[in-house]
Amino acid sequence: MRILLVNDDGITSPGLSALVQALSSYHSVVVTAPAAEQSGKSHAVTVRQRIEIERYQGFFPAVEAAWKIHGTPADCVKIYLEAMISEEGRPDLVISGINEGANLGTDVIYSGTVGAAMEGYMHQIPALAVSLDIHSELSYGRVARCLLHQIPFFAHVHPSPYLLNINFPVRLRDDKPIFAYTALGQRDYLNAFQRIEKDDQIFYYMEGEIYDGPNNEMTDIYAVDAGYIAVTPLQTDLTDTGALARFTK
Repeated sequence: MRILLVNDDGITSPGLSALVQALSSYHSVVVTAPAAEQSGKSHAVTVRQRIEIERYQGFFPAVEAAWKIHGTPADCVKIYLEAMISEEGRPDLVISGINEGANLGTDVIYSGTVGAAMEGYMHQIPALAVSLDIHSELSYGRVARCLLHQIPFFAHVHPSPYLLNINFPVRLRDDKPIFAYTALGQRDYLNAFQRIEKDDQIFYYMEGEIYDGPNNEMTDIYAVDAGYIAVTPLQTDLTDTGALARFTK
């Protein structure tokens, strides 16, 4: 299988390196990752500006090719699929991650990790967005190995293409990797913006504390809190079908 790896933490991130190490012995791996961290970029693409690409030797010789791209996570997938390869080089799977921090609930709207995976899905390629809680007891290596063993299952049960948002918890329930299918939960942040005044200038800095709304047992937030690996199928269709049905009645 040919796998395209991407992320939003930058090409030198430990999560991406762990995926390369786990997957490259069994699959043909290509890396196209941002030159610098691009967290929170969602599905942004670069327009009316040049996008520089460079060969990256940090994974040599483990991967088929690696490219450091001076753009967004979605840029990394889009430019590779639309400009850098022939049809014969088309990947069978896109994996975005392993993100340094969870992408749960409404976080997926802002996530560059999810945005990159979604770009692959929009090109009719199966895609996984993979994230690990920043306080997790699990190593990136263990997460990558769990994913390696689960990829055939995803391909078997999901019609292609598919888009899955996968979140690993702080600790595994009974120290076993159990995957649970979930819906997106509700997540918000308290005191998200910190005001800073310096030399007659005003700045705002976003950090905030996580505030989760009521989440039932079917949600990704509930699942990871219980020690499961949450798998949430996503789609690009944002149509409010209920409202559409009412308006066209």
